[in-house]
Amino acid sequence: MDWLTLLIYGFASLFVVVASMMLWAYRRLRHFGLFIMALTYGISAILAFALKQWWPLVAGYALVWMLKFLGMDPDSDLLGSKKDGAEAKK
Repeated sequence: MDWLTLLIYGFASLFVVVASMMLWAYRRLRHFGLFIMALTYGISAILAFALKQWWPLVAGYALVWMLKFLGMDPDSDLLGSKKDGAEAKK
């Protein structure tokens, strides 16, 4: 096994971990975008494992970024929206 195959397996394993974390977050939040992005990461990782090629990882990463640009990711405002804070002061 050469170093490129090990690198592909390493990144594919990372994609599997990210997909499982997103599925866990989907179970808690029920945000459909998380489910679609987790499927994209997971399928690209499975393809990379099966084909032993690097392009499924790049394609999966690009597809997830396209989904983010389309607004499929949940809001990441951990402190709450500014509008809610302004209304609380009144």
